[in-house]
Amino acid sequence: MFVYPSGLDLSSTHLRFLTARLRERRRAIGSRWRRLSAGRQALLTLAHRRNGHPYSQLAAGFGIGTTTAYRCITEAVDLLAALAPTLEQAVREASRSAFVLLDGTLLPIDRIAADRPFYSGKHKKHGMNVQILADPAGRLLWTSPALPGAVHDIRAAREHGIFNALTAAKIRCWADKGYQGAGPAVRVPYRGRWENLSEGQQAVNRSQAKIRALVEPAVATLKSWRLLRKLRCSTTRITSLVQAALPLHLTCSN
Repeated sequence: MFVYPSGLDLSSTHLRFLTARLRERRRAIGSRWRRLSAGRQALLTLAHRRNGHPYSQLAAGFGIGTTTAYRCITEAVDLLAALAPTLEQAVREASRSAFVLLDGTLLPIDRIAADRPFYSGKHKKHGMNVQILADPAGRLLWTSPALPGAVHDIRAAREHGIFNALTAAKIRCWADKGYQGAGPAVRVPYRGRWENLSEGQQAVNRSQAKIRALVEPAVATLKSWRLLRKLRCSTTRITSLVQAALPLHLTCSN
């Protein structure tokens, strides 16, 4: 195997932020010598998350063993995931905005037909369901723990307590038809075939579609980490991989 120089389409702020957090952790646990410095460990982690390269390829490029690369990345990902805001913190942040946007997305995984709990009938593929909250500017505020792809959006949102949190904080929320029956806190379009809706209902749905489109930048932000476009790890690791994106995004967007 040979290696070659490459680059990452990330801000240096990402690297500085993660490097500082890793240094703090090393001081806290009294870690002495490491095969990689905190800066190199941060770069390794960002390269893995951004490009989704296998551990063996990254290990060759950084001059370390595959097991060492796995341990370094796992440590950094878990550290970032622990820094992610909770739902309560995200709702407090959202209370400063006029409203929030709620949407669900499916993260594809490499499972087979026998793994029915992970198969999404809507998307016709295996994956993990992740709920997203965004502000009116399309900024990602919060991501939920990952659930099997067979779980519908409204059920996932209920399990995470999203509706109760929004109702308690008296925050208006816009969502798509998949959240019908969510309660007064969530505004959804009218159901039914377009030609069967009244002119007033059609106008409302058009207006809501324009508002709901604002959540797309938040979904794109999450999936800009190419690792999340096709996950090949244990499903128990996916929540940490998803939530690790939040601290990096919020640090660079503030």
